[in-house]
Amino acid sequence: MKHNRFFGNNAPAILLGLLIACPLNALADNIWSYHQESDSLTNQTYSFAQSPLPRPGLYDNIMLEIVCKENKLQAVIETDDLIASQGSIFGLEYQIDKKTPVTVQMKTFPDSKRKGYSDEFSKRIADDMLTGQAIFIRVNTMIRTVLSSSIPLDNAADPIRRVLADCGLSSSSNITTEPAYSLTEFEQEFSKLSLEQQQQVLAKIKKIMLEIQ
Repeated sequence: MKHNRFFGNNAPAILLGLLIACPLNALADNIWSYHQESDSLTNQTYSFAQSPLPRPGLYDNIMLEIVCKENKLQAVIETDDLIASQGSIFGLEYQIDKKTPVTVQMKTFPDSKRKGYSDEFSKRIADDMLTGQAIFIRVNTMIRTVLSSSIPLDNAADPIRRVLADCGLSSSSNITTEPAYSLTEFEQEFSKLSLEQQQQVLAKIKKIMLEIQ
């Protein structure tokens, strides 16, 4: 009886609110986010773009971050499982959509067995993530098991670019490249040249081939 008096005429509105909140929460879990925090040791502000966690039960819990700290860019992963002992190198493989997988080396933090980073490959990882819809990650652990996760990238561009900007970097994904000059195109244009011009082109090609051999 107390429950009825509490809800009263507000019951339909409360139920509607719960129905609306559920899908919004599910959507929020799938969104990359940008953060600024202060380091308690150095009292300096740093920023990072943080990935959502995968859906429970489908993959291992791996969180990915692109971090700008002390004007240096880092790619950071954190898992619920052991990766390697503190300060140890381990292998990470990532694949953007259906592109060729890329293998890089990362290192666990001095105070963590579940969290690793890369300075050397951070810019490449960030740029690659700006070119696709999802990144698939495989982590080789100290006990020879493989942790894997698929992280959506459809809303990662803005947080990642903000972190790159904080480090004074620009993304390479906006650079448009012309398609490679194909053999078919060459043959079509070569056939339009005079005999003398063809000989000149062939002489230059021969010189180039000798230089690269």
